[in-house]
Amino acid sequence: MATKIPRLAIMGHPNAGKSSVVATLTENDQVAIDKRAGTTTESDVYPVVIDGRTVIEFIDTPGFQNPNAILEWFQANADKRDLARAFVAAHRADPLFSHDCALLEPVAEGAGIILVVDGSKRIKEKDRVEIELLRLTARPRMAILNNLTKQDRYMSQWQDALSKAFNSVREFNAHRATYAERIKLLSALKSIDQRWEHLVENAIDAFAMDWDRRTDQAAATILDLLKDSLTYKVSKTVKDSKLVFKSGRDRVKAEITAEFEDGLRRLESAAQEQIRVHFRHNVWNVSTDSVLGQDLLSDEVGQALGLSRRQLALVGMAAGAASGVTLDLATAGHSLGAGAFFGAAAGGVLGMVGGKALAKFDIERAPGTHRFTIGPVSNPRFPFVLLDRVMLYSARAMNWAHGRQAAEEDAPDKVPDKAIRKQGFSEELSAQQQRELARFFSSARRGREPEREDECREIVKGILRGVSMSEIDSRSNL
Repeated sequence: MATKIPRLAIMGHPNAGKSSVVATLTENDQVAIDKRAGTTTESDVYPVVIDGRTVIEFIDTPGFQNPNAILEWFQANADKRDLARAFVAAHRADPLFSHDCALLEPVAEGAGIILVVDGSKRIKEKDRVEIELLRLTARPRMAILNNLTKQDRYMSQWQDALSKAFNSVREFNAHRATYAERIKLLSALKSIDQRWEHLVENAIDAFAMDWDRRTDQAAATILDLLKDSLTYKVSKTVKDSKLVFKSGRDRVKAEITAEFEDGLRRLESAAQEQIRVHFRHNVWNVSTDSVLGQDLLSDEVGQALGLSRRQLALVGMAAGAASGVTLDLATAGHSLGAGAFFGAAAGGVLGMVGGKALAKFDIERAPGTHRFTIGPVSNPRFPFVLLDRVMLYSARAMNWAHGRQAAEEDAPDKVPDKAIRKQGFSEELSAQQQRELARFFSSARRGREPEREDECREIVKGILRGVSMSEIDSRSNL
């Protein structure tokens, strides 16, 4: 083909899910998606640009308006060499066929075809007409069964009908497709025309390299969050005149406690925003029932994430022995109480993670003033909880289909998300990996150049790669 990149027209009758497929394949949640039939009235081109170079183009087309008339014209003009090009040339000025010409224009210019059908619905005569007229275009073509429900009684009928007219037929849920499923779909494009093979391989290689780079960026964001959170502290100097009464001291402690907790939340929020940017999400909804929708310092988060008591004790002993630092794990447990303040003088503590203080509260006295300081985080379990949370957020960002904005989330027959355990990733790491992380956390909180940072980066990247290739459960509902 003359084109130097694969160009694919996404076709089908109105409301088959074409725009959702385009949004997911291009990672573009700004694609206009409307649940009303016939939203798309003209062809829109969505290029995938990587490093300033367009590697593939998807063209969102209007639905068929007059498929029977088009098929009749094709059959009556079967002797013409290029039916799509000839039809557009003959009917371009006819208002009756304006949508149909907009639909066939990319095909007339040489684009391949991806037909999207709703596999949950019975095949109608109109569908068979569309399948046949697309066959007659003689363009490289793939069919996608975009079944968004648990209804599969018609799927085999669709498979039989489509396989007779298309070079490849794939099942693809545009609301649930992961990165691995998107790559499999793109790989299948190589089979629809041998002349496309090299072009599609180039596009897939570009996708893979870009994905690896974004995974590296996400890993860097995660490690920066951990380092920033483990060195974060808040100080405030107050004149003695404002501390004459206990109520004044309590007010200062409450203010600085709230500032410290809010600072940790802001650090996490900034990291989450970066991760959304890495994976190109603008439309983003997190259920309040999700661990990601709960407050970072809540009981729910602390109970679901982080290491178990036994794991934490073993890791603490190993990390302490290796670094010469002793971690106080005597009270390590499973609960997490947000923002509780204990103690009224130097050495007091606030917050609990695993039964141990989140951070120390110190007071320095100087002539005429008291300097209150909270932080940095000293609790050995908190960084594992924070790591699990940001890893879960990253996993969701990597595998949250960009076309999901059109999903009927409350539909009783929708394809369900996979059932998962209420558990983060850190508990399933090897003991050696857990020790590497503990050493990194321990050195980071002391404000030094963190030990084992390269090893921890590889651990994080390994989890992210496993999640993106569906080798590790992404816990998408957690």
